[in-house]
Amino acid sequence: MIEQLKIVLKKYWGYDAFLPLQQEAMLSAVSGRDSLVVLPTGGGKSLCYQAPAMAMKGLTIVISPLISLMKDQVDALTECGIPAARVDSSLDQVERDEVFERVAKDELKILYLSPERIMSAGFMDYLARIKPAMIAIDEAHCVSMWGHDFRPEYRQLGRLKQCLGGIAIHAYTATATQHVRDDIVEQLHLKDPKVLVGSFDRPNLVYRVKPRADRIKQVCEVMDRHKNESGIVYCIRRKDVDEICAALKVKGYKAAPYHAGLNDETRRTNQDLFIKERIDTIVATIAFGMGIDKSNVRYVIHTGLPKSLEHYQQESGRAGRDGLEAECCLFHSGGDFHTWKRLLGDMEQESARIALDKLGDMYTFCGSAECRHAAILRYFGQTLDKDNCGACDACLDEIDQVDDALVIAQKILSCMVRLEQRFGSHYVAQVLTGSKEQRILECGHDRLSTYGLLSEHRIRDVRQWIEQLASQGYAQKVGEYNVLQVTKAGWDVLKGEKTPRLLKPAAGPAKTSKVAKDSWEKVDRGLFEHLRSLRRELAEKSSIPAFVIFGDAALRDMARKKPCTREAFLDVSGVGREKDKRYGKTFVQEIQNYLRRAGRYEDDDD
Repeated sequence: MIEQLKIVLKKYWGYDAFLPLQQEAMLSAVSGRDSLVVLPTGGGKSLCYQAPAMAMKGLTIVISPLISLMKDQVDALTECGIPAARVDSSLDQVERDEVFERVAKDELKILYLSPERIMSAGFMDYLARIKPAMIAIDEAHCVSMWGHDFRPEYRQLGRLKQCLGGIAIHAYTATATQHVRDDIVEQLHLKDPKVLVGSFDRPNLVYRVKPRADRIKQVCEVMDRHKNESGIVYCIRRKDVDEICAALKVKGYKAAPYHAGLNDETRRTNQDLFIKERIDTIVATIAFGMGIDKSNVRYVIHTGLPKSLEHYQQESGRAGRDGLEAECCLFHSGGDFHTWKRLLGDMEQESARIALDKLGDMYTFCGSAECRHAAILRYFGQTLDKDNCGACDACLDEIDQVDDALVIAQKILSCMVRLEQRFGSHYVAQVLTGSKEQRILECGHDRLSTYGLLSEHRIRDVRQWIEQLASQGYAQKVGEYNVLQVTKAGWDVLKGEKTPRLLKPAAGPAKTSKVAKDSWEKVDRGLFEHLRSLRRELAEKSSIPAFVIFGDAALRDMARKKPCTREAFLDVSGVGREKDKRYGKTFVQEIQNYLRRAGRYEDDDD
């Protein structure tokens, strides 16, 4: 069976080997044993059920939460020569009937359905009649109320086992803590499932976390490092989306907004512009994302604190799905914590408590000076297998620690005490930097011993140190107005028994990660850009996303190997038989022409 799966993998997708845990996941599928597979975004999760579907007899049903996600997957499968279809509310009745007719004639191998469709009246009986070979549940974290994107309709999928005679069910997700994994198994009634959990690490992602200062300037600096490449800019509020998108457009960037306040048609249009690379950047709230199967997103920017590390891992993970290097930048402010607290205020008490705990973990992550990859892995119960990831601001030495951190921390905490722990971050920073603001003078706080103790520093830096002390547990924000109070650990600092880490950005430009250097090794960048243009033209003609034709990884391999024959073209990673049949002649000719113009190719008859 392994050999059969390898043949399928090469024939349809052009891959010569399995990624970690893919083989084990595929064998569980073809053997009919229930499974729960947790693989990071970009880890080849979809192939774990798509390849077995092509190696087995019968129809595979894939349950997916969003129309856009189903459409992208079906388009990609069709391009690979795989008979796949979807049934969703975007199709009219004639189109849906055509799909069901193909099912009746055994013409399909993979059928995508939403959980709502599965649970609609009489549909379970229909599935029982057609007897599918396998059920795959994508985005399975939606099953669990402990997950970061719980959907009640997913909870009902536990009926599948009972209604379909104990059919094998395989659940797949990119993000799930142990608690969520246990809940998925229980709710779906999986029987002795094979549970496969890959590493949550994404070594191709370069994480950078910085205090938010000049928001537009910081966003533009990242985008300028990725000119003409696809990226996502996330904002907490719709208002921020509109303001940032408008500012980027004025500066000449090709960007469009996406949030729940826009009508359905506008959201669909803007998403389509992004997917088909007619714009480079989508500026969005977290309403945008799960349905995006775009492999060549080269950067994800958060302009505010994400709700949790699960959300951050999921949202930042939309970058670099093709395994190539991508940049994930998070610009945060202490005010973000208060914004989220207000937005979460309508939740029931227990849910709000869980959400605030997760928000606290995210806040701590931002104030830390440790390796970002290691911190994320630890949150999910895993460890990094190296001392230096070489792909985050901490390990690339882009963060400096303040030399006299203990003294500065003691001055800050002492000021909180002198102010009777009754004021917030900005006011404390004003007192420490010697502000002449009227309120401070009226309260007599200019006569405190701590007044002006940090006057040689910018108020912005002092504010960030206060936030870092809070995120590391030496101070806490209390009540509606986020009043600062010194914690037990903070009193230990005042006694000189503990020393916090206070950080400042290192001087100099952002550094290049090792994974980025390696992925470009021996790649002819001119040829790569030429092939990108060709891919875009072909995609426009076919009205499909460019990455569906070939991913960036395949284009870089072409620009590295420079295949000048169809036989050599098949040796490119990501080129299967169907893709060669459709595009091989065109791409090989373009590569020949490019090399001929550069004087590096001679025709056989010359």
